[in-house]
Amino acid sequence: MANKQNFKPDEWTKILESTMLAGMAVSAAEPSGLWGALKEAFASSSALAAAKSNAGSSELIKAVVAEFETKEGRAAVQEALRQHLAGAAKPADAVQRSLANLKEVSGILNAKAPQDAAGFKAWLQAIGQNVAEASSEGGFLGIGGVQVSDAEKATLADISKALDTRA
Repeated sequence: MANKQNFKPDEWTKILESTMLAGMAVSAAEPSGLWGALKEAFASSSALAAAKSNAGSSELIKAVVAEFETKEGRAAVQEALRQHLAGAAKPADAVQRSLANLKEVSGILNAKAPQDAAGFKAWLQAIGQNVAEASSEGGFLGIGGVQVSDAEKATLADISKALDTRA
């Protein structure tokens, strides 16, 4: 089973970053306003908390969650995200950069943690799905609209393609 020691420091940072970018790609695909953004951010962080208590979580997922529990791990991810998204002029730029990261992480996992790759990729997809379902899109003051917009559905499909999995 894979853990932090299986990866070079830059690869490990990309893996950590991918957990945030899976949700961020969906959020950027269809911005939901302040309340929706808060719900979507909570959905993303909830996935980390749920993985910690899930007995079925792989050693790799648990290592990622443990890293987020440290000040150093959070700081590394914040800095990586800042660099990753620097100069992104519009939400579509953030979506494309996030998808590029997920594609790169897919390759890293396939090469260095093949036994954990499918489970970790499924977890990333679940994070994206949870974010998509966290807030209704469209409507007025949360009334009406759809649970998952067409743009979010398309981004979830793009995430699946980037991770080389089936949605």
